[in-house]
Amino acid sequence: MRELKRIIFHCSATEDGKDYTVDQIRRWHTSPPRNWRDIGYHYVIYRDGSIHEGRPIDQQGAHTRGENADSIGICYIGGVRDGKATDTMTMRQEIAWLKLVHSLRTVFGPMTIHGHNEYANKACPSFIVKEKYPFLL
Repeated sequence: MRELKRIIFHCSATEDGKDYTVDQIRRWHTSPPRNWRDIGYHYVIYRDGSIHEGRPIDQQGAHTRGENADSIGICYIGGVRDGKATDTMTMRQEIAWLKLVHSLRTVFGPMTIHGHNEYANKACPSFIVKEKYPFLL
């Protein structure tokens, strides 16, 4: 098992109110222009709060360039409203995110949390993780 130190949070950068699945995101990631071998994220949180596995956790993800070796990538569906990056997390998604962070820390020990936007010039996950969740630091 690889050594895990960080959780990096993402959004699917899809319009608020629209549902997408792990299989759809997998197709986005494994098709041109990316052509990755699998979905980049380890977990995807659907709008109803259900948590779905993506890439196996024992495999390095492909979610944050240069930061994948020791991290787990989690993506929530949404992040865009009227074409603009916006925090669109539903209450169910937020609860699922908090439970997942707690579970991962229980299994793997202390892990820091980050937004994709800390490592790339992107809005993803459409908010500042450390400002929204200071109690998780």
